[in-house]
Amino acid sequence: MSENPELFTTVRQEAHVEFEEKRSVFIGHALRTDTEEEAQAFVKQMKKQYQDATHNVFAYLMRGETVARYSDDGEPQGTAGMPVLDVIRKSGVRNVCVVVTRYFGGTLLGAGGLVRAYSHSASLALEAAGIITYQPYGEYELRCGYSEYQKYSVMLANAGAVIDDTEFGADVCVRFAAERGAAELLVAKIIEAGYGKDVPQKVGERFDYR
Repeated sequence: MSENPELFTTVRQEAHVEFEEKRSVFIGHALRTDTEEEAQAFVKQMKKQYQDATHNVFAYLMRGETVARYSDDGEPQGTAGMPVLDVIRKSGVRNVCVVVTRYFGGTLLGAGGLVRAYSHSASLALEAAGIITYQPYGEYELRCGYSEYQKYSVMLANAGAVIDDTEFGADVCVRFAAERGAAELLVAKIIEAGYGKDVPQKVGERFDYR
């Protein structure tokens, strides 16, 4: 399935999660990485931090799937790195690196058990990192009177607009952004509510998320 170039799903923050399976401890780490160099640096950092671990399995995937790498780091082939990469792919997340650290507890999990454990670790890490989707937002500037500002503030909030800045002077200047799909309707409602006196001016575009 081809990706929608208008949307971009990644993670909000770095995350670390831990769970135990038959006395083996698995620690899942996830971080947004916008270049392969950043992903490799994160892998190196985790390997150094957990150098006493039995395995430090990793997978990372860049936007457009132009770069996808994984490593089993000593686990049986196909039981660790690939399952982590599969979780990333199925989640829709891109520009992310996931490292799963394992401390062996003495009990063999078998191929199926390893696949499940590494997949579960990756899923937990991505969930903890917070999956977000960026999409096109229009940026606008609205100048209005103080009495109108109260009314427009409610409309902006109801529409889920992002308020970038508000200046209070002789009048009020509100700089806001709204999803491309909802922006035109929001602008039309403001114009209608102000009887054509207050017209938001488009000043730019960007990718953002709610």
